[in-house]
Amino acid sequence: MSASIRRLVAALGVFTSLVLVGTLAYFALGHGRWSLADCAYMTVITISTVGFGELGHMGEVPGARIVTVGLIVSGVGVLAYTQSNLTALLVEGAIGQALRRRKMQKDIDRLSGHVVVAGAGGTGKHVVEELFATQTPFVVIDRSETVLHQLSDDLCEGKMLYVSGDATLDHVLVTAGIVRARGVVAALTHDKDNLYVTLSARSLNASARIVSKVVEDEAGAKIMKAGASATVNPTMIGARRLAGELIRPEVHEFMENLVRDKDKNLRLEEVVIGRGSSFVGVALKDTPIRRETRALVVAVRGSGKEFTYNPEPDYLIVEGTTLIVLGEADSVVKLRKLVAPSEGAA
Repeated sequence: MSASIRRLVAALGVFTSLVLVGTLAYFALGHGRWSLADCAYMTVITISTVGFGELGHMGEVPGARIVTVGLIVSGVGVLAYTQSNLTALLVEGAIGQALRRRKMQKDIDRLSGHVVVAGAGGTGKHVVEELFATQTPFVVIDRSETVLHQLSDDLCEGKMLYVSGDATLDHVLVTAGIVRARGVVAALTHDKDNLYVTLSARSLNASARIVSKVVEDEAGAKIMKAGASATVNPTMIGARRLAGELIRPEVHEFMENLVRDKDKNLRLEEVVIGRGSSFVGVALKDTPIRRETRALVVAVRGSGKEFTYNPEPDYLIVEGTTLIVLGEADSVVKLRKLVAPSEGAA
């Protein structure tokens, strides 16, 4: 229950109590002269300051008009408090929700190079957690706005951008900025839905990297043909993880700490050296990677698409080189800024 609803309930409680007290006071003072209905009617028109007329022979009843004055004074404050809370509830409700949606859509419309996550269920939840931890801009699509709102509060400090709707529909993907996105994660429950998302996303954005969840093994090939860049089978990964925990427990604990260490927030990330970067033509040892970011380069991938693990200090970086680095999320963000093309570079 929101704070506005709690305040409105409290105000209505005070108003009801005041009506009850006024009714009983009139009834007791009248000694049966007025019915409870008449006493309640008198109380309500007094509190609301309408005042059509007094109860019969009220002037003859000692204390009746004193009660009336008290109800008038109290009623003005109680009614004002109730009305203000009712207005706040309306603004927070339908009107406030509409304003928040409009603001969120404007924020989404300003995004470019973000990731669209289709599905906020068990798989999508962990995708969102990772994207938020690595400060990667993203938009989540799910049919349940309640689930989206809860996910935003639980994992993203209430800052998550989302679209409530069916991710298999083109206009919903467009609303999430699919045309400007650099990546799509299809994390819906059923393979056929992820297939639709992949087809739609590829037709709307030919250059986006699309990664889809698959449940059945035979669905993987179909989703790849539909335009996915890669597929992931959570069941298969889970099975390998179970076996690995038995065979290589220390290695798996190390890898788990990369994700779960909330203090250091270590990640294995890739950083691409683009045209105009100051790193182009520079030996690895002459870059400020360790000095300014404390990130560790564990592998590089050059134009030949072959990985070089634990590269030599003299390794020459060229345009298009991909650095595989181990570091904290903040360090990786800083490294991406360092390798960004210089202003004015072609």
